[in-house]
Amino acid sequence: MSFEGLEFSILGPAFIAGLLILATHVPLGQEVLKRGIIFIDLAIAQIAGLGVIAAWRFGWETHGWEVQLIALTSALMAAAALGTLEKHYQQFQEALIGVTFILAATASILLLADNPHGGESLKDLLVGQILWITWDQLLSTALVTGFILLVWFSLRARLSHLGFYLLFALAVTNSVQLIGVYLVFASLIIPALGSAGNRKALLMGYVTGGSGYGLGLILSSLLDLPSGAVIVWSISGIAILFKLIRRPVFNK
Repeated sequence: MSFEGLEFSILGPAFIAGLLILATHVPLGQEVLKRGIIFIDLAIAQIAGLGVIAAWRFGWETHGWEVQLIALTSALMAAAALGTLEKHYQQFQEALIGVTFILAATASILLLADNPHGGESLKDLLVGQILWITWDQLLSTALVTGFILLVWFSLRARLSHLGFYLLFALAVTNSVQLIGVYLVFASLIIPALGSAGNRKALLMGYVTGGSGYGLGLILSSLLDLPSGAVIVWSISGIAILFKLIRRPVFNK
């Protein structure tokens, strides 16, 4: 165990990034849980990642505007397609989402097949590199987060199925390059599950996610373990703990 990794210059941007992502992912994750389309975030995040990998193949910079545009376009197209499929084939929606995820994941592997660093690139996309986030990167994330929250809390009741999918795609694209596919899924679903049935579900979701990010970042730095994976386990542990604490209340 080493305390040398507990540097605010590293953990600070990572934690703030986590809070910004949770700001949109907690309410959207609760809606995903309500609609019963649990794996939509994995599918859209993977397609956004596929767009990033395709952009790399063209030789564009990892954080260049071209990459962001391709990732967003890919995610929006996927959202539009999944929204249309939900309208016409609702009984097969989860299966179609699963197939979409598998196709996007294997397409990423094929695009990286002849790249000597392909395995590392794919790992970064899945697990993320949250500790590499800088303060400069947070500005664009904060602007997109603010826009999504404005639309969600002011127009949620009037959003169509397609409108929800498109907003969801924007949120996922905004986060997947920062924290990776696994943390995107964890940030959406685990706080939603942990706060389900709570009268203050939104607040509880934020507390669960924020505590998980804080604890995960600290533990990963102290134990020198991959931050993304530790954060996923931390969010899960805190969600389970809150459920166990509240269980006697529900049983009365």
